[in-house]
Amino acid sequence: MDESDEQLAERLATAAGAILLDLQASGEFAEKALGQAGDARANAMLMHELRAARPEDAILSEEEKDNVARCHSRRAWIVDPLDGTREYGEGRSDWAVHVALAVDGVPTVGAVALPGLRLTLTSGSPKPLGPANSPLQMLVSRTRPAAEALFVAEKIGADLLAMGSAGAKAMAVVRGEADIYLHTGGQYEWDNCAPAAVAAAAGLHVSRVDGSPLVYNRANPYLPDLLICRKELADRVLRLAAEYSPA
Repeated sequence: MDESDEQLAERLATAAGAILLDLQASGEFAEKALGQAGDARANAMLMHELRAARPEDAILSEEEKDNVARCHSRRAWIVDPLDGTREYGEGRSDWAVHVALAVDGVPTVGAVALPGLRLTLTSGSPKPLGPANSPLQMLVSRTRPAAEALFVAEKIGADLLAMGSAGAKAMAVVRGEADIYLHTGGQYEWDNCAPAAVAAAAGLHVSRVDGSPLVYNRANPYLPDLLICRKELADRVLRLAAEYSPA
């Protein structure tokens, strides 16, 4: 039997993660060069496998020259071979591999590998959500926390949890380590398509920060903001985000 889209996404994200772990363990490169080499090697494998398995589908990858002809395809694979290059180069665990399929612009299939944790989360096998944390935990960037997120956290009484890559932060909500991931600092489709698909399948709220849906496979892949959170918190977080005004 042919692989389903979900099985393909999970297999490729996990395999890319294994390539990255092996390279990391080899000691062949130092921090920045390690990230560049890892990006290139993981991307080469992903592109080869996707083109072989789904030759009719479009592909958008952070590491490939973009061709907007992909916008004419209903099905587009959107991948980030290494999300969190800095964290990967530093030997941390909060980096990820993203493999997603958008159908008619909707993040339909997703796999996010967390190789440092030896874990891959997928839209095809969502785990039930546990209870909310007390106090609530809100994820922010470890290097540049968004002002809107800091404002909302203060208003909602949430503790801040600093973490690296977008995929690692989104999966922390899926895994129950945190409750809210609000990002406004700029991202691209490959940064959040797979996390959005996995989070939505897990029963979480997923949207832009203004509450509108995330739409993928657009000519301009810039998709600067998103909210992933527990559904019971969504209305309040969206309202507070809208109230934020820079000083």
